[in-house]
Amino acid sequence: MDTSCATAAAWTCDRIEAGDGEIQAFVPEPGRRERLARAARVADERWREVDGRPPLYGVMVGVKDNVRVEGLPTRAGSDVPAEVLAGAEASLVGRLREAGALVAGKTVTAEFAVTAPGPTRNPRHPGHTPGGSSSGSAAAVAAGMVPLAVGTQTIGSMIRPAAYCGVVGFKPTHGRIPSDGVIPNAPTFDTVGLFAPDVATLAPAAVVLCDGWRPSGGGETSGGGGETAVGRRPVLGVPLGPYLDRADAEARDSFEERAGQLEAAGFTVRRVPFPDDFERVVAEQRVINRYELARTHAVWFPRHGERYREQTAAAIREGQRMTHDAYAAALRARAEFRERLVAAMDRDGIDLWITPAATGPAPYGLQSTGNSVMSLPWSYAGTPALALPAGRAANSLPLGVQCVARPGADERLLGWAPDVESVLVGTSAPV
Repeated sequence: MDTSCATAAAWTCDRIEAGDGEIQAFVPEPGRRERLARAARVADERWREVDGRPPLYGVMVGVKDNVRVEGLPTRAGSDVPAEVLAGAEASLVGRLREAGALVAGKTVTAEFAVTAPGPTRNPRHPGHTPGGSSSGSAAAVAAGMVPLAVGTQTIGSMIRPAAYCGVVGFKPTHGRIPSDGVIPNAPTFDTVGLFAPDVATLAPAAVVLCDGWRPSGGGETSGGGGETAVGRRPVLGVPLGPYLDRADAEARDSFEERAGQLEAAGFTVRRVPFPDDFERVVAEQRVINRYELARTHAVWFPRHGERYREQTAAAIREGQRMTHDAYAAALRARAEFRERLVAAMDRDGIDLWITPAATGPAPYGLQSTGNSVMSLPWSYAGTPALALPAGRAANSLPLGVQCVARPGADERLLGWAPDVESVLVGTSAPV
């Protein structure tokens, strides 16, 4: 079997050319096949010996178009000239290349990773949204064009598309993957993450990209007991109350069924009221997000505002009206919420929260990327989260379960994930 980069590159181009006319997961790139053929020749020459090949050798990766890649223009889904947004390549791209991966191309994003959707369609049903803002990355993996894709999440921009498209999505702890070279939305929340068809494909890339990865399991311990992820199952917590009530009836019913399956498989599932001030969390998150978005675009928007789509412009204008005092108060509230979250996990012995990954299946139409609220408290706190495919809605579109660990426990989350995935996988047969 030929495992060369050249073969993988040609196969990927074939897949993109055959399927992306309908799905539109990738930003159009004249000369993609020639570029990848050149990169593949260099990689195959560099790593001739099979035994010396790095962990991502020959893996084709889609990279969201708010991440700068040398040799490819970055537009962040906007009509702003690429030269305005140009800059040094993101260090995460260099890490991927050093690990043997090749950049298959830029994937479509909602404009500036906010809410104005791009043209990408859901591969499971092209009449439905793939979610956003990491629309193209999730769709490219779901359509089988690439086995791995980079996305970013500010609130729900990875976990929701992963759920809508029926793939695995990993949002690490805020800051674990370097964000230099990534055009920001709101830096307090912006997090680089990954999509893959399953945890086994995703995990090696997480090791490559996350700073300070600890193979033994790492992360904070549960309840002060000093245990590692190896050799035991996590205690799962279901956060009852106004947050969980935001899921629609179908998603909630499916989630309860999946929680029951996990219990039947031997997992301990504890149902805990949390948080009791969810509406305040929503409001404070919005203040931070909009305030920082306006500052991110403080130079670009006055000069190129006529090129922005209305949804993005309205969000920036909202942020411009917010005061620094309100922003500072919201940051204090966020720090306090994060402390309460960890305290609740310690008090009730919870290793992972489990929730619906989205409020329901992907909505019909491409005018919206859907509702991000199921990701909101976890992105607000900067915790690592993982979306796993878990069942299907009545219309056959995918549903997902979200697993959330405490801050810094990324290794433990991915260490436990295959065990959870093995229980859920039988409910998520491919379309």
